[in-house]
Amino acid sequence: MSEPDAVPPQGPGPVDVELPGPWRMRAVGEPQWLPATVPGTVHTDLLAAGRIPDPFWRTQERDVQWVDKRDWEYCTDVELDANALAHEQIDLLFDGLDTYADVSLNDVPLLAADNMFRRWRVPINAHLRTGRNALRVRLRSPVQAGLARLGALGFNPPAVVDWSEIGGLGPHQVSMFTRKAPYHYGWDWGPRLVTSGIWRPVRVQAWSGIRIAALRIAVVHLDAEEATVAVHFEIVSSSAGCAELTLTSPTDAQIHGSARVELQAGEQICTLQCRIRQPRLWWCNGLGEPFLYEFSATVRCGPWQDRHRVKSGLRRLRILQPPDADGAGFGVELNGVPVFMKGANYIPCDSFPPRVPRSTREHIVRSAAAAHMNMLRVWGGGIYEDDDFYDLCDAHGILIWQDFMFACAMYPGDEAFLQSVRAEAIDNVKRLRNHPCLALWAGNNEIDVAWRHDVPGGGWGWKERYSAEQRETLWRAYRAIFHDLLPGVIAEHDPERFYWPSSPLAAWDGADGLTHADLTAPRQSGDIHYWGVWWGKQPFATYRRAVGRFMSEYGFQSFPAWPSVRAFTAPEDRSVFSEVMRSHQRSAIGNETILEYMAREYPVPEAFPAFLYVSQVLQAEGVRVAMEAHRVRRPYCMGSLYWQINDCWPAASWSSIDVYGRWKALHYYARRAFAPVLLTAWLEEDAILLHGVNDTLAVLDGTLVLRLIDFRGTVRRTHTQPVHLRANGSTHLGSLPAGPWLAGIRAETVLLHCSLHCGGALCAEQTLYFCPTKDLALPPPVVDVQVTAQHTGLAVTVSCPELVKTLCLETDTLDGHFSDNYFDLLPGVPRTVQFSPAGQVDAAALGRDLQIWHMARVPR
Repeated sequence: MSEPDAVPPQGPGPVDVELPGPWRMRAVGEPQWLPATVPGTVHTDLLAAGRIPDPFWRTQERDVQWVDKRDWEYCTDVELDANALAHEQIDLLFDGLDTYADVSLNDVPLLAADNMFRRWRVPINAHLRTGRNALRVRLRSPVQAGLARLGALGFNPPAVVDWSEIGGLGPHQVSMFTRKAPYHYGWDWGPRLVTSGIWRPVRVQAWSGIRIAALRIAVVHLDAEEATVAVHFEIVSSSAGCAELTLTSPTDAQIHGSARVELQAGEQICTLQCRIRQPRLWWCNGLGEPFLYEFSATVRCGPWQDRHRVKSGLRRLRILQPPDADGAGFGVELNGVPVFMKGANYIPCDSFPPRVPRSTREHIVRSAAAAHMNMLRVWGGGIYEDDDFYDLCDAHGILIWQDFMFACAMYPGDEAFLQSVRAEAIDNVKRLRNHPCLALWAGNNEIDVAWRHDVPGGGWGWKERYSAEQRETLWRAYRAIFHDLLPGVIAEHDPERFYWPSSPLAAWDGADGLTHADLTAPRQSGDIHYWGVWWGKQPFATYRRAVGRFMSEYGFQSFPAWPSVRAFTAPEDRSVFSEVMRSHQRSAIGNETILEYMAREYPVPEAFPAFLYVSQVLQAEGVRVAMEAHRVRRPYCMGSLYWQINDCWPAASWSSIDVYGRWKALHYYARRAFAPVLLTAWLEEDAILLHGVNDTLAVLDGTLVLRLIDFRGTVRRTHTQPVHLRANGSTHLGSLPAGPWLAGIRAETVLLHCSLHCGGALCAEQTLYFCPTKDLALPPPVVDVQVTAQHTGLAVTVSCPELVKTLCLETDTLDGHFSDNYFDLLPGVPRTVQFSPAGQVDAAALGRDLQIWHMARVPR
C-alpha cells in the first residue's frame, strides 16, 4: 500500500494591498508640498487646496489652462510588513498613470510611463530598504510632450474636436499624440481640462513561486441541458515544476474541476474545463435574469498558491450580418434570440474620472435599465471605464458596445506608438473579457467616415489639407492600428468577441476591404451615425426615412433643468446668450440650432426657466420620433442608441441625464419609447399610420382603441379593432385617413388618444396631435396637486378637467427623482407618480417646493 503524498508546508500567502498614503503633491521646482488624493488628478488636488477655482463654475475653465503646461510630482512613503517582505517577488502596480510619468523608489528610476490606459507592473525587491521607502512620481506635461511630438512629425494630423485655442495653443492640436482620454482636450459637449495624475489605485503585490496573471472564462458548449466552460489560466511561475489547477464555485457545488500540469519558468497558459448541468443563462434587460456564476480558480505548486475569483455569465452572443435584398443586416443574437438593441451612448461621468463615486455610475446604469435599455455604447473618446461599471452592467443586463479609445482624429503610426497601443489593448481586453455584458469591440469612433481614404473628396474634408505623402503616412498608421493591431489582439486574447474597426461602417472583410457608412446608398449594411437632424437642420420627421440597419448615433440637444443651471451660474448669467451659457455650450451651432428648431414647433419663451423647459421637451419629442421609427423598422433596423445618456460637466448637451444626475425630459420619453410593448401613431400626409412593437417572446392579442378627444375632455369619435402583435417584432396596425376624423372639427382643439389593451389591461398608449404645439388652442388649466405620504415614499397625484400638455413636475430646492414626468395629463384622468427624495423629506415640504410646468404656461 503506497503512502499518501505528503502535504508540503504552506508558505506565506500572496499579498495585494493598496498603498495607504498619505500622498503629497507640488509643481516641479516649487518648495511647498500640498496634500494629495490618490487616485486623483492634479486639478482636483489644486482645487481642494484652494489653488485654482472650480472650472465648472461660470467661465472659470479658462482660468485653469495653465495647469496642463506644468510638470507635477507626487510622493509618499512605502513601508511593507514582514508578511510582504517574506516573499520572493515584490511588485509595484499602477492601475493607471495619467499620463507621462517617471517613477522612482528611493531615488532609483523604476518606470517611464506614457499611456493613461495601461496598467504598469515593476519589481521593487532590489530597491527596498528596511522601514520607509520614498516613492516619487513625476508627471510631465501632456501638452508639452504633445507639442514636441508635433514638431518632430512636421505636420498636424487632423482632429475634429480639440479646443487648442482655449488651451492657448492656437491652431496646434496635440491630443492625437498622447494615449490619453481624447475628451480631456475638449469636445462639442465638454470642457478642455487636460489632466495629469495618479488616476487609479497604486498597489503592492508580493508573491512567491507562482502567480495567476489573468483568467479567461470561455463558453465551449451551451444548451438547455449542459454547459462546458473552459477556464484559461495565465500563470507566471518562478521555476519549473508540477502544479495543480482547481476550479470551484462558492455559489454552485457542481462547478468543480482539477488537473495537474507541468509548468515552465516564466509565463504560460493552462486550461481546465468543467461541465455545468442545467445551466442558468445570462440575459439582457427585458428578456430574463442576467444570472452570474462565481468561479474560484486556484493554482498550487509546492508550498505556493494563488487564487482568483471571477463572476461571469453563460450566454451565446453573436453579431449577425445576414445578407438580404436591402444589403445586409447588423444585429445582436443572444442565446439564439435576435434582440433589438435599445440604448444610448455613454461618456465619462466627469472631466475628472477619479472623483466619480460608484454611486454615480450605478445611477446611470440603473437609469438605463429603468428606461428599458439593453445596451450602452462606451464611446471611443473617453476612457475604458472602471471595473465596477461593467459589474453593474453585468448585474442589470446592459450589453456594452465597447470602443477602443480613439475618436475623430488621425493618429501616429511609429513603432513606439504602436507598441504602446498594443499594450493598452491587451491590458483592457484582458481586464474586461470575462464580463458577459461585453458584446463587441469597435476600433474607433468616426475615423473611417471622416477620412474615406479611397474616396476622392470624401469624408470631412481632412485629406485635402495634406500632401500625397502625408496622406499615405496617416492612412498607413490607420491600417496598422485598426485593421491589423487591434483585431490581432482580439483574436489572441478574446477570440469569441466580434471586432468592428470603426463606427460607423457598412462592411469589412477582415483585411483592407471595407465599405464606408453612407445612408444615401441604395443598399445598407453595418451601423450608421445620423446627424441630418441637428447638423443638417433636417426636420424631426426625417428620422422616419433616415433609418439604417443599426443606428449607433443620433440625437438633439437641450439645456439642463433650472435647478441644474443655477448650480453653475450667477443670477446675471441666466440668459441663453450670456457669456457663461455660451461657454457651457460647445456645439458650434448649439444655441442657435435649438432656437431654430423650437420656433418650428413650439412657442419660444423669453423667460429663461421656461426656455429651459421647452428646450427639454423639444429634445425629447424630436428624439422620440427617431427611437420609435427605428423600432418600427425591425428587423431591417436592429439597434437604436441615441447620443448621449450622460454628461461630464454642466452644459447644454445631447444628454438625457445631466451631470447632477437629474433625468431630463428625454430620459422619461426614452423609457416610454423603449417600453417592451410600444404603440406608435404619426401623420404622414393625410394618413394616420399605426404600428405596434412587441419585444417580448410571446404573441400579444388585444384591442386597439382610438379616441378623438377635445381639450375639455369630450370624446368626439372612437374606433376599436382587434390586433395581433407578433412576438419579438413589429406589426403594422393600419393606416386611417385623417380627414374623416377631423371633419367639422378644428385640428388645434383635439388629440387622438391611442391605447392597446391586452387581457383587460392597458399595454401601451400614444397621443397624437394634428398640428404643432405652438398652434394648439390649449386651455389655461388649473391643476390639482395632492402630495401624500405612502409606505413606499411620497406620492404626487395630479388631475385637471382640461388637457395639461407635457406636464413637468420639478422641485425647486429638493433633490430627488420622479417615477414619471413630462407627460400629457388627459382631461379628467388623474395620474399618480412617486417621488424618491435624496434625503428625509415629508409631504408638506415637497408640496411647498414643487413647481409645475406645462405648455399652456409658456407665453405665446
